[in-house]
Amino acid sequence: MQTRSQKGLYKRVLFLAIPMALQNIITFSIGLADNLMVGSLGEFALSGAFVVNQVQNLLHMLVMGLGAAMTVLVTQYWGKKDLDSIKIILGIALKSSIVAGIALFLATSLFPNQIIKLFSYETEVITEGLKYLNIIRFTYVFFCITQVLIASMRCIETVKVGMYISLVTFVINVSLNWVFIFGHLGAPALGIEGAAIATLIARIVETFLIIIYVRFMDSKLNFRFKDLLKNNLVLVKDFFKYGTPIISGDVLWGLNIAVQGAIIGRLGATALASVSIANTVFSIVGVAVYGTAGASAVVIGQTVGLGEYDTVKEYAKKLQILFLIIGIFSGFTLFVVKDYVLLLYNVSEETIFMATQFLTVLSITIVGTSYQMSSLTGIVRAGGSIHFVLINDLIFVWLVVIPSALIAAFVFHAPPVIVFFCLKSDQILKCAVAVVKVNRFTWIKNLTRDTEII
Repeated sequence: MQTRSQKGLYKRVLFLAIPMALQNIITFSIGLADNLMVGSLGEFALSGAFVVNQVQNLLHMLVMGLGAAMTVLVTQYWGKKDLDSIKIILGIALKSSIVAGIALFLATSLFPNQIIKLFSYETEVITEGLKYLNIIRFTYVFFCITQVLIASMRCIETVKVGMYISLVTFVINVSLNWVFIFGHLGAPALGIEGAAIATLIARIVETFLIIIYVRFMDSKLNFRFKDLLKNNLVLVKDFFKYGTPIISGDVLWGLNIAVQGAIIGRLGATALASVSIANTVFSIVGVAVYGTAGASAVVIGQTVGLGEYDTVKEYAKKLQILFLIIGIFSGFTLFVVKDYVLLLYNVSEETIFMATQFLTVLSITIVGTSYQMSSLTGIVRAGGSIHFVLINDLIFVWLVVIPSALIAAFVFHAPPVIVFFCLKSDQILKCAVAVVKVNRFTWIKNLTRDTEII
């Protein structure tokens, strides 16, 4: 029988996780709509967009790293209700993310050909990718601002605003895709460039909306533009001391995804298009996994900040059960829906067959993802052990995943599905590490400082 505390924990986590999951469903549905509409232009257009998105994934992971670093500190300070420290930490993360967005914009503006050729050598893919990149690069700074501000609201348990903003973005993006890609309502048919224009407009609108909310509607944090000018050397040092391993881990994970994209890209346009489809479908089905991990990080971080360490241990044990249940449910769902979703795509039979194989692999590995990723980021990292995830990923990705995929692809010339399985094998292998690490409880560390010291 569930205890009252167990029921209360699950209720609290689900209260936070459901809006996060719904936001992710909406966000990834935008990707699915882009995928379907661009896919109707052919494999080369779909592959070109996929290649460019590998570049953006590096920025995405850096910004997610900044958000995760902010989350670890802010949730613990939120447990102590230290709003002044939270505002300073948010300002550090926001300014850092804007710098990152500007840097990638400049890189893709100065070296677009060289960057795309890292992922594909097919002329048609490069041509389509350049069309997309020339416009989509203007979204980078807007993306950075939006993601950090939405993450800051999650840290203080304001989770619905991100969902509502994503819903507005979805409607705008999909509607404008229909207008600009295919040339409706008197607009020219711009193809892949139309998809990029639609995304740019949607990014601008969502940035405007989150700024309006944070500035005029949020009553918890009361963050103001003048707070961006505030600084505190102690908190700056803490942010980068504790944040650097987290940021580095997410950036290296982004690099891992980019290298995976480059490996798949060498297998041809069909493999690229199939991975693009599989990743998009997986992202939508996997929202419960990532929503639960994010919610768990908020709950664990706040409880550590309060100094209630026995409660933290109890929560960690019970959350692991929830992670497994959600993983099994997500894997079963993905396996069942894959064939029906693929009917929506207007691509070759070879691409559909390969995408089906990839999704079958993902329906298995998502169970491991749900347990190990949620345990390591939602419990261990949020609880204060900020180096472990970085070290664990470095070992598995660069000593197991990438070498095994390279050997399978270019030494044994294995089928793409075998290469893809090698690239996802760490999701299962990390489970053994996670179960040992979480249940030793050596990860519980309060990273906050007393107000007098700050």
